[in-house]
Amino acid sequence: MNAYDQSCPNSECIASGQKDQGNITIHCRKSRRYRCRWCRLTFRETHGPVCYGLRKNASLITTVITLLAWGCPLQAIVAAFDLAERTVAEWQRRAGLHCQSVHQAVVAQAKLDLTHLQADEIRAKARGKIVWLAMAIMVNSRLWLGGVVSPTRDRRLIDSLLVLVASGAVPLQPLLVCVDGGYALGVLTPKVFAGLSG
Repeated sequence: MNAYDQSCPNSECIASGQKDQGNITIHCRKSRRYRCRWCRLTFRETHGPVCYGLRKNASLITTVITLLAWGCPLQAIVAAFDLAERTVAEWQRRAGLHCQSVHQAVVAQAKLDLTHLQADEIRAKARGKIVWLAMAIMVNSRLWLGGVVSPTRDRRLIDSLLVLVASGAVPLQPLLVCVDGGYALGVLTPKVFAGLSG
């Protein structure tokens, strides 16, 4: 156990989310619990939303989620680690929700000076259906700004993506949006994006 690798999960604590501040101590080695000196909250080593309450080792869960993210088939993971298919699916669901909340808290609230944006959409096969995924990245940093999914490739799909991107952009900054021919290329502003959702 290493207290310096942990941060207080209490959002109301003055040291919330800050590692290596000296405020976290080991509360109980047997149950692998830590304690925050500031707010006096005790929490398990697996206090995060993905691992909390699960009996499996956090490193195994992280390995499985990483393999899923790189496209490893679920059935191969089930066979390799002797896990139930629904267990792996639940870990994937938890990880997805956690990533979504982190993206919302960090990227969508960042007020980024985007300047140059690249957007595209891809056709993907799902179980028994076809879906379209529209995504956008900052060109200079390659930061993934988000994506939206729709059963159809239409203007609503693109508008939803632009509204998502605008939520994380500096207000009223000119922005060059590059697309591959499906939609017009031009200089837009987040104010214009806000009107697209209507």
